[in-house]
Amino acid sequence: MRAQTLASRATIARGPSAVRRGVARATRASRAVTRAGTTSIQFVKGQNETSVPEVKLTRSKDGTNGTAFFIFAEPDVFENGQGDITGMFLSDEEGEMSTVDVNAKFINGKPSGIEARYVMKTERDWDRFMRFMARYAEDNGLGFSKK
Repeated sequence: MRAQTLASRATIARGPSAVRRGVARATRASRAVTRAGTTSIQFVKGQNETSVPEVKLTRSKDGTNGTAFFIFAEPDVFENGQGDITGMFLSDEEGEMSTVDVNAKFINGKPSGIEARYVMKTERDWDRFMRFMARYAEDNGLGFSKK
């Protein structure tokens, strides 16, 4: 999607030098510590994903819909055969959001990453997603700012 079509931009970053236009990015490459009862991202129910994804957001000019693209490099779900990936589940104190638009990436026949897409069809969905991302950023020691 071209930059001119973006009406809203957000950035998740560890510091002001990591801010990039049109991209919400978790810049911490190390594993995040997820506490019980807080926000979590799961690919297998009951198994929290501890790798921090890169997240790219797009939103329509009128603000009625948007899309979040998640890119996980070396996710935990491939370690120790945790189970079948059934979708991506975003959980926090308000409840759970989910998508089945999840694709595994392979290099030389070995799993190397996961890409997922979460579509927000209403402004209410967008606001709910942004609340989740603010909590996720806080729980994982990331900065969060709207641009």
